[in-house]
Amino acid sequence: MARTESTMLALGTKAPDFYLNDRTSEMKNFHYSDVRGEKGTLVMFICNHCPFVHHVLDEIVRIANDYRVQGIGIVAISSNDSVKYPQDGPELMTAFAYENNFEFPYLFDPTQEVAKAYQAACTPDFYLFNQEDVLVYRGQLDDSRPGNGIPLSGSDLRGAIDGVLYNRVINPNQKPSIGCNIKWK
Repeated sequence: MARTESTMLALGTKAPDFYLNDRTSEMKNFHYSDVRGEKGTLVMFICNHCPFVHHVLDEIVRIANDYRVQGIGIVAISSNDSVKYPQDGPELMTAFAYENNFEFPYLFDPTQEVAKAYQAACTPDFYLFNQEDVLVYRGQLDDSRPGNGIPLSGSDLRGAIDGVLYNRVINPNQKPSIGCNIKWK
């Protein structure tokens, strides 16, 4: 399993817009403004088959359930080349979202332009924007990785989200996420 780090988009970057098709039960298109939360927005790049994503999936769903009711918008995006990697195709994304109880949109980025705009490099890759849509956190969920024995906590991402919600300073020294590389065309 290849290990790729986040490229760490510059803090202070304004959230890039998108217009992508949702692969959960709603099957409609969303702009960034449609998924943004009143208090902040979490954009996650994931995919169906990556073992790093599977490792953190339960915690991602818990975070979404914990924070969307507090005003954080949550969205997941898959940008993998679905021709070379059909297991990440839009039809299987629908099943994946259903099987994993996603209560947030899971969007398909067929041109990979959104991944490029966010400088996403791996799955999972996390981007947290404040209520002004300014990037305040990017990087890892926590220190847990498949096989390293560190329990999942979501501590890094949860700490940043709490910072947004409670107007706390978010540490600018952030660790990159590590995962499978985005499968580029």
